[in-house]
Amino acid sequence: MSKLQPLADRVLIEPTPAEEKTASGIIIPDTAKEKPLRGTVVAAGNGKKDEPISVKEGDVVLYGQYSGTEIKLDGTTYLIMKEADIYGIFK
Repeated sequence: MSKLQPLADRVLIEPTPAEEKTASGIIIPDTAKEKPLRGTVVAAGNGKKDEPISVKEGDVVLYGQYSGTEIKLDGTTYLIMKEADIYGIFK
C-alpha cells in the first residue's frame, strides 16, 4: 500500500465491507447495499496544537453516513475524514 500520512486532525479509514446477503440468505444487489458506518483506522494525523488526536491505527470506529471523502490507493477504497466525524470507538 502507498503510505499516506494524514495531516492534523484527519484520519484514514478502511470501511468494513457492506453486507453481501441478509440473515435469511437473500443476496443484496450493489444498488441496495447500505453504506457501512464502521471501519478500521489505517492512519491518523498528529492532531492540532491544542487538540491531540484520540484514535490510533487499528481502532474500529463508527462514523456518520455521509462522512469523509472516498479515495483509492493501490486499488483499495478508503475514507479520509476529520476526527470530529467519528462518533466513537468500538471496544
